[in-house]
Amino acid sequence: MNDIRVRFAPSPTGPLNIGGIRTALYDYLLAKKHGGTFILRIEDTDQKRFVEGAEEYVIDALHWLGIAPDEGPRAGGDYGPYRQSERKATYGKYVQQLIDSGHAYYAFDSHEELEQMRTRLERQGIQRAKYDASTRMDMRNSLSLPEDEVKKLLDNNASYTVRLKVIPGETISFEDEIRDKVSFSSDELDDKILLKTDGMPTYHMANIVDDYLMKISHVIRGEEWLSSTPHHILLYRYLGLEGSIPKFAHLPLLLKPVGKGKLSKRDGAKFGFPVFPMEWNNPDGQIYEGFKEAGFLPEAIINFLAFLGWNPGTEQEIFSNDGLAKAFSLKQVSKGGARFDFDKAKWFNQQYIIHTEDQKLAELIATDIKEAGYTVSQEYLTKFCGLMKERVVTLKDFLSAGSFFFVKPDKFDEKTIRKKFKLENKDHIQNLISELSELSDFDSAELEKVVKGYIEKNELGFGAILPILRIGVSGTMKGPDLFSTMELIGKAEVISRLNSNLELFKQIKTENQA
Repeated sequence: MNDIRVRFAPSPTGPLNIGGIRTALYDYLLAKKHGGTFILRIEDTDQKRFVEGAEEYVIDALHWLGIAPDEGPRAGGDYGPYRQSERKATYGKYVQQLIDSGHAYYAFDSHEELEQMRTRLERQGIQRAKYDASTRMDMRNSLSLPEDEVKKLLDNNASYTVRLKVIPGETISFEDEIRDKVSFSSDELDDKILLKTDGMPTYHMANIVDDYLMKISHVIRGEEWLSSTPHHILLYRYLGLEGSIPKFAHLPLLLKPVGKGKLSKRDGAKFGFPVFPMEWNNPDGQIYEGFKEAGFLPEAIINFLAFLGWNPGTEQEIFSNDGLAKAFSLKQVSKGGARFDFDKAKWFNQQYIIHTEDQKLAELIATDIKEAGYTVSQEYLTKFCGLMKERVVTLKDFLSAGSFFFVKPDKFDEKTIRKKFKLENKDHIQNLISELSELSDFDSAELEKVVKGYIEKNELGFGAILPILRIGVSGTMKGPDLFSTMELIGKAEVISRLNSNLELFKQIKTENQA
């Protein structure tokens, strides 16, 4: 393919959700696969729904995810402006061309008149009232009114919209890159509004004009836009731009975790997972946690989302961004909905954490450690990450699961203490603590040698000593290698913990027997 130009065109009406990210990702992958251009266009023609900060959120999210656009409001480019609100003057001549050619018309109907039309049709048993060939001549527009009255209304600056004139009885077909041939009857279509009363174009009009002027080769979007495509095909045709119609690809829905219904932000609250890439502060004061704040790596999110509707046709699951681009094909995107499996998202994140360098992980969690009030060196933090990274799922887990590396534990696995701690072994443990305190080299190899040597010399079972040492140091049976843990925490702190906790264990055991 040559001259691949794709656009991600969100409306700044709120945060970028998971479905939007997937669309942007597929745009990005197709462009990178063919050496093309990935464009961000902000479709802000609906000023009533504009939300402050939404545009910046979209751009920041794409950058964090590693799929930054080549052209856009922040990146610039030769086909700007990239905000539709700044392109208002561009659309007028195309709207006028449609009016002059008889493919669009002025509509002067008030809101009340439109409601009356819907009510009248509903009384006639027509459930889906449409402004189309069957109703337009009963309404107030430039097709039904005398020419001189239309001129008078326009000269007096009467409020109007411009509507597309859809001819009934036609079949509109196109080849979808995912769904193959798709056909619609024009009888199913309404006369879409192209220009609103405020002079701004609707999505349909601006979308077509901008895609043409920006030389868009492929339009990738959700399947909810499939029913709008015949209108867009007609607009290209009526404007004489049939040779510029892009290839369309309508993505399957992202489904709820239970597999039924479209995924929504309410599902995140219900099932306990984020549905936005980064934290979003809603104008109503509600804060939505993002994948970033939940401790996910952007590379893991990208890999996870790529598989929500696409399959490479192999057993491979872990891909770099470059690897995804090389493997990606719209022909391998499923027609059916993709269930949002948060457990799978966590699995991807775990894999990426395991294969991330310890130093980089340390940098990623440094702020969490500092905010928790712990002060350690970068070297300590790097070694900590190396010990913990195969035992965590998110970056947040490093601190929650490994807090004992920074502070003496105040909670203990009392069940294991009651089961494993024998009062008759208290002296053995005390003797072992004394031997450990005499070590000049407090490294894992030497610690293992001394502890296991003592156990064997005194004909003790490993289960009688090692669990008590582990809980004495960390408070839990979960965690990385005991001796590596002891080495990193350090001799003074380990000995202090063991000495103080030994008495506590004795108390727990005694209370249990009582």
